[in-house]
Amino acid sequence: MRSAALAALLLACTLPPAIAPSSAIAQSLPSLGDTEREELSPLMERKLGEQIMRDIRRNRDYLDDAPLQEYLNGLGTSLLAVRPEARGETQYDFFFFAVRDPMLNAFALPGGFIGVHSALVLAAQNESELASVMAHEIGHVAQRHIARMLGKQKQDALIPLAAMVLGALTATASPDAGIAMMMGGQGLALQRQLNFSRVAEREADRVGLDIMREAGFETSGMVNFFGRLQQVSRNYSDNTPPYLRSHPMTTERIADIQARIRDQRYRQHADSLDFPLIQARVKILQDPSQQGMLDAAAGFERQLQLKTRTAIIAGKYGLAFIALKQGDTKKAQGMLNDARAALKNGAPAAKNIVLSSLAIDIKLAAHQFREAVEEADVARNQFPLSRGIAHQYADALFAAGRYADAVTFLRDQAQLYRTEPQLYDRLAKTYAALNQQAQQHLALAESYALNGSLPAALDQLAIARRAPDASFYDQSIIDAREREMKAQRLEEIRQEKEGY
Repeated sequence: MRSAALAALLLACTLPPAIAPSSAIAQSLPSLGDTEREELSPLMERKLGEQIMRDIRRNRDYLDDAPLQEYLNGLGTSLLAVRPEARGETQYDFFFFAVRDPMLNAFALPGGFIGVHSALVLAAQNESELASVMAHEIGHVAQRHIARMLGKQKQDALIPLAAMVLGALTATASPDAGIAMMMGGQGLALQRQLNFSRVAEREADRVGLDIMREAGFETSGMVNFFGRLQQVSRNYSDNTPPYLRSHPMTTERIADIQARIRDQRYRQHADSLDFPLIQARVKILQDPSQQGMLDAAAGFERQLQLKTRTAIIAGKYGLAFIALKQGDTKKAQGMLNDARAALKNGAPAAKNIVLSSLAIDIKLAAHQFREAVEEADVARNQFPLSRGIAHQYADALFAAGRYADAVTFLRDQAQLYRTEPQLYDRLAKTYAALNQQAQQHLALAESYALNGSLPAALDQLAIARRAPDASFYDQSIIDAREREMKAQRLEEIRQEKEGY
């Protein structure tokens, strides 16, 4: 119910469907008029998405899991690479994430934020099926459906929209409260938006299909997966209120996709090893209860009976992850060794980022800190672009008591990746271990600012200013950042007053 409401609120549009053939979509889909663009600019759309994401990240069902996020963002980036114009004139930095939810669904937020439900990741039978859903959601962003929905409304519509999105999230813990929050005074408007959303769905189908084909995925994956979604939606239809049915998997839509791929040459896409490994990880993350672990373990044991290389690697990995969750690091290490051995049997120089990430976590949990640093050092050289591995390397340095090395590494990382609050959180923790109070609170100020809490950031700057070890150089930095943050805060207040 929560996911359907998100989609109903965020994926509606008010324009007629495109009628051009699939090959001409980029040129022929309707463009936005100047009036609509004035109502919700790409910059404002991004700000709204960031505002919603800050609240989603605080939700208990947000899966803040580095291997899962890196996989989804890697897959999403491969789709965007063939359609860079989907990023829009402001070149949106897309972010793909997962939420724990038993419903098969995905949703797009304003400004290039795309969420995927854990159940949907598990339901995909191959990578092309998962890519089909992500490409569909990219299509929503590329066509700026949210901006088009709000194009004829006033700016003050943004605030109730965000409130309704958060109400949809609330529906997991308390369905009645969530629906009350969503529907307060908005029933008629929401139904009108839902009616229009069916047009947006068809547009996103067409754009997503083109993206899939150009990226080398099997376009039949969209037909196959949407067919299963249609069957699932029938199972839920009796219990789902009409105003929450936002992704109607109609026979007409599926037939439209089939017609578009009928004359295309079949292209086979080989799944990456990361796909079954991430599915194994999500199976555990989706239900971390004791019974959930037992059920997942039984599934992995059955998987091992298939005796294929991929099944053995994924099954052993899943069992290793369960053992780690249960605190049995010895068993976890043994299972991971088996998975790595099976990987090497197929390719002598094989390496895999998901396996490497788990290896570091096991060493840390076993308090083998020196070995954890060594494992993480090898991994960061093998996967230099991995943000998750970089964070694990910093954690290993900290756990090993190598605080000065951790500070040096984290400061270098913060220069390269200025928008990662996790880096500043780790810096603050390391400075605290070194009893460098001014630097600790400066780092916390940057973290709070990146998380959208400027008042808290300014408080941290004030604490840093009073720190006994604050040098003249530190005071200069504090002064400069305080001026910048106060200016940003005044701009926020101005926008709030004007209804942004």
